Amino acid sequence: MTDLNPALQKGSNLMVLGGVLFAAYAVAFGVLSVSGDGFEIGVPDLNGVTPADLDALNPAIMAYITHLHLALAGFIAASSLAVLALCHFGVRQGHWWAWVAAMIAPTVGLAMALPAHYTGGFEHNWVTHIGPVYLGTLIFGLGGLWALTGLMKQK
Repeated sequence: MTDLNPALQKGSNLMVLGGVLFAAYAVAFGVLSVSGDGFEIGVPDLNGVTPADLDALNPAIMAYITHLHLALAGFIAASSLAVLALCHFGVRQGHWWAWVAAMIAPTVGLAMALPAHYTGGFEHNWVTHIGPVYLGTLIFGLGGLWALTGLMKQK
């Protein structure tokens, strides 16, 4: 274990803040999946079709979509908690392996999820739908770079 240097401490704190935003998004996503009027955050309808319309057509469709959204919210929350632990207990102590793992996990998730938002398959309000994710990513990434400077200064 190394002494905490300021760059590691401040960088890991920013990474933790970004991770907290990811976790908060997961909670909001999950709650709105079961209690909201739309399909998910920032997606009130799909080409004019509402969740109520689909539910009237076949209740199993909305039950399945809700099931998928809850599973996704759970995976976002679980990944966020793992990244939070890596940042707080590993990166802060100067462990390269923790920094690498903490940086890779959200990168893989975002690389898989974000391109689908730009295919034009459905309309969404990007500010409410993925804006919080971009904010969390910006804060997390800046923290990761700051922590990297601390890691590079280690003996």
